[in-house]
Amino acid sequence: MQSLNFPAYSFRLKNSQNRRYIFDGIRKKFVLLQPEEWVRQHVLHFLIFTRNYPKSLINVEKQLMVNRLKKRYDIVVFNPDGSIFLLVECKAPEVKIVQTTFDQIARYNYQLKSEYLMVTNGLEHYYCQMDHENEKYTFLKDIPDFSR
Repeated sequence: MQSLNFPAYSFRLKNSQNRRYIFDGIRKKFVLLQPEEWVRQHVLHFLIFTRNYPKSLINVEKQLMVNRLKKRYDIVVFNPDGSIFLLVECKAPEVKIVQTTFDQIARYNYQLKSEYLMVTNGLEHYYCQMDHENEKYTFLKDIPDFSR
């Protein structure tokens, strides 16, 4: 798999029936290793091992309803009170981050009300802090460490 713009991490990989799988420590199972999954697993390792986000507050690939359509978010990090601290949208490395990517995470966040957003294709990362009261956002150089 392609090198990404994250620190180097060790992953559990396996081959089965001519397909490659990677272990997801949050979902506690091996999942098919696709380019977007490679990015997702790097983000999870980044959040847990580099930024000290607690595994117990992270959810991966859960369903939500957006305008009566079933959608799936990539990663959510909860606050201890159950509100959402961070919403992450992952794309495969060959997918350019464009306005439609931001529109997608904005639609999800309209419902989820996360404090922070992260959009990444593994090569480029964008971070925003949300101001829901004034319906504004601010781009950040990085996401904060989890210290709650």
